[in-house]
Amino acid sequence: MRSITEVASQFGVSTRTIRYYEEVGLLSPERSEGNQRLYSNRELAKLKLIFRGKKYGFSLEEIKEMVLLFDRDRTGRKQLERTIEYGDQKIRDIEEKIEELYEIKLELVQLRSEFTEKLNKLKGGLER
Repeated sequence: MRSITEVASQFGVSTRTIRYYEEVGLLSPERSEGNQRLYSNRELAKLKLIFRGKKYGFSLEEIKEMVLLFDRDRTGRKQLERTIEYGDQKIRDIEEKIEELYEIKLELVQLRSEFTEKLNKLKGGLER
């Protein structure tokens, strides 16, 4: 069992962040006799999933659904199915964004070429 300060330090976040995840129902730490939050390995595993989900751009609601599915289905099957669904959608979103950025790059390269040509013509006209 670890204190909130130890957990925050381990994950490189503030204690406020950890408390926020508890407020929104992502974490359920135990309490000591002095009412101090105590985090089990299970809660630490949830935090790893939360931070991984955030890294990959999932919303807190999506992360919450994926994390809490394991509590409802201990086989992990439903959690994995839902995670795959969300992952597939995220991959589609990323592919669309890559295509959009590629098109923007092509447009910028073309504009740069046109502007360079115009600049060279202007420079050539001034040198005469």
